[in-house]
Amino acid sequence: MNSAGLLVDAFGRIREVVHEAVEGLADEELAARVDPDANSVAWLVWHLTRVQDDHVADAFGTEQVWTSDGWADRFGLPFPEHATGYGQTRAQVDAVRVPAELLLGYHDAVHARTEELVHGVTNADLDRVVDTRWDPPVTLGVRLVSVIADDLQHAGQAAFVRGVVERRGR
Repeated sequence: MNSAGLLVDAFGRIREVVHEAVEGLADEELAARVDPDANSVAWLVWHLTRVQDDHVADAFGTEQVWTSDGWADRFGLPFPEHATGYGQTRAQVDAVRVPAELLLGYHDAVHARTEELVHGVTNADLDRVVDTRWDPPVTLGVRLVSVIADDLQHAGQAAFVRGVVERRGR
């Protein structure tokens, strides 16, 4: 397996967990929270997808799917288009109330774009600096691993919340 294959596989695993966490949940289940300060499945999946879309687009110098493909308009959320969820309030988390089809549609579109972009990555590409705001500067490899790690954590959290929601419903 080469670098590109490894990245395609890793991002594919995120997609699998996201689908397992979301598919079959009703809107109210997607918006349910373990407690008032916790994140819902809907918010977690929206956030992890926004982070992937934002960070991968930036690293490759492309436009985000969120804006280029009209997802921001379809979601109609009450915060700026550039919002990815960092530092959001309880009320902002609660505002992410969308159906499973919309969440998965956006996630799948971002996954497809990500897969397209990382499919041609070589070992040498991984050392390319993509963010000079940090010391040391962030390389493509470091940025992609960071996105994968963050997304897998949030996807796992969404799966956990789903389990709690399903147990409550029994």
